[in-house]
Amino acid sequence: MSLQLKNQCPGNYQNELAKAVNRVDFFRIFHSMALRAGFEHFCLMRLFADVPSPTLSTQLELHDLPAGLAEAYDARFAFSDSGLFKMLQETTLPTYWIDADGSQDELMRQLGFELALCVPVQGLNGSRHAIIFLGDRDVPTMELLHAVYYDAAYAFDFYFREILANKKGMGLTPRELEILKWISHGKTAGEIALIVSVSEHTVNSHTATILKKLDVVNRTQMVAKAIREQIIP
Repeated sequence: MSLQLKNQCPGNYQNELAKAVNRVDFFRIFHSMALRAGFEHFCLMRLFADVPSPTLSTQLELHDLPAGLAEAYDARFAFSDSGLFKMLQETTLPTYWIDADGSQDELMRQLGFELALCVPVQGLNGSRHAIIFLGDRDVPTMELLHAVYYDAAYAFDFYFREILANKKGMGLTPRELEILKWISHGKTAGEIALIVSVSEHTVNSHTATILKKLDVVNRTQMVAKAIREQIIP
């Protein structure tokens, strides 16, 4: 007996999500989701724990922020120092931030919004992301908060499977992906050979192929691109 997904998207995005095949389709869905909940903008952000100095503009996967806003923020501030970024690294709970007394997080103040609704989500490969709705409005009711949390997580699952999962791998074979994973963990060619039960020569050969497929020149660039492109979490 096969199991079938019975969950329904309460915001009535079921048909739109079923037809979504590219980033533009998902852009429209998340933008509509933001507007229907009384927000002006949305951000779908990827979270890289291994990036030493992440910037807001490079973390954004999909968004409808005003042109140049993220880049202007990055020119003056360190995203990794913001309370929002630190919170996203420490919890997977959905939450909202509001400027009730002018003491809100510097990120929100500089972006110019009074309320941020944040929904941390996770890809099937373990990669972490967050969907953030931004705007100038009162705190939503608990009923609306729960609906937005569910809608956003539900839509992200479709986005991950249709967009992110389809670009993953970049032509790498399962063996190459396995070796790439161990390289990202700092293992040497000799250590990887023992782990996967092949010769060191074979590991080096696979590594050379991975370098070529990812269009990079060394192992450091290879791992950095693999993380950035979400080939590995």
